[in-house]
Amino acid sequence: MAKAKKAEVHSYRSLDNEALTAKIQDEEVRLKKLHFSHSVNPIENPLTIRHLRRTLAQMKTEQRKRALGF
Repeated sequence: MAKAKKAEVHSYRSLDNEALTAKIQDEEVRLKKLHFSHSVNPIENPLTIRHLRRTLAQMKTEQRKRALGF
């Protein structure tokens, strides 16, 4: 599992700034839809919300690093 997680993080690093911003916006919309569908009708695996939220945080962290010049 650790290797899959590292590969996922590296895939965000390989994106350019515009693609990363677009991916963040897409994931935010997906998270909102997932929250809404979970509140209306409980989803089968609620841990997907946690995973998506953490993935989104990793992407935003990468975006912030680039803005600061690291």
